Amino acid sequence: MSPETVQLIDSIEVNLNAGGMNTINIVLAFVMYGVALGIQPRTFIEIFRKPRSLILGAVCQLVLLPLFTFLLTLLFGKSISWTMAMGMILVASCPGGNISNFISSLSKANVELSVSMTAVSTSLAILMTPFNFWLYGNLYLHFADIAGEVPHLTIPLLDVLKTIFILLGIPLAAGILTSRYLPKVADALKKPLQYLSILFFLGMVVLSFTGNLQAFMKCIQYIFFIVLIHNLLALSIGFCTGTVFHVPEKDRRTLTIETGIQNSGLGLVLLLGTSLFANFPPHGGTLVITAWWGVWHIVSGLTVSLLFNLHDKRKKASIHG
Repeated sequence: MSPETVQLIDSIEVNLNAGGMNTINIVLAFVMYGVALGIQPRTFIEIFRKPRSLILGAVCQLVLLPLFTFLLTLLFGKSISWTMAMGMILVASCPGGNISNFISSLSKANVELSVSMTAVSTSLAILMTPFNFWLYGNLYLHFADIAGEVPHLTIPLLDVLKTIFILLGIPLAAGILTSRYLPKVADALKKPLQYLSILFFLGMVVLSFTGNLQAFMKCIQYIFFIVLIHNLLALSIGFCTGTVFHVPEKDRRTLTIETGIQNSGLGLVLLLGTSLFANFPPHGGTLVITAWWGVWHIVSGLTVSLLFNLHDKRKKASIHG
């Protein structure tokens, strides 16, 4: 990647006032509340009786994806800037995305396992997201050959924990309580809030690039390629782990989808609403990679779902043929 391209990407930035940031936080909290509406303790009984797939999924999301993302950033070398590498690591540190349950349903995967994985990764994200970003972010800055001045990566732990707890913990608890005590309300809200999550991601991306559209269009081919490779890595981690450990096919599909769809909306909120870099505004490659993930994982999730359904049709045709 040429210095001119790096400079162009790092010229992209977003400046939000307190009102704009509060609006984004409220919308994300509602999106997470919608995810929790599908969580009922009774649906998890069988999952927790046989927790093998759930444990494998947690390992894929919380351990393998951040680790292999760090290795991928080193493999990319000079092909990416350090800001883009940070965006990749931030996305990999976030919990599963909130459309994964919908994609699992379309894919005829194990939806109960999908919801369980979303609940587990979201709950653990309060600690694991800042830890993984701190660990692999600093490892990258240490091992990568970076020219020029790079800010020191700091994690304002209390600030980040407070943000994640408010945006994930409270909506998660409220959604579960609604599902348990007001099931009719939960059923009525689930679909609209799923559509809201998609609109939220698209709105976040539009907001991120408003005023930076010309610069974004000039570098989209680089961003597209990097996110494509990174997302393929995430999907492959889930699929290969499920294959190696011989989990049922529906569980393998869920591992693939859950590992490949990340809550990049949370990543954007952490970038825009907290101070992850000391004396350094969140912009450039970190912002662009995180925002584009919010669009691309919808496309890749629907594509994977289509491939799974085509596989089912071919399998059914071969049996009847």
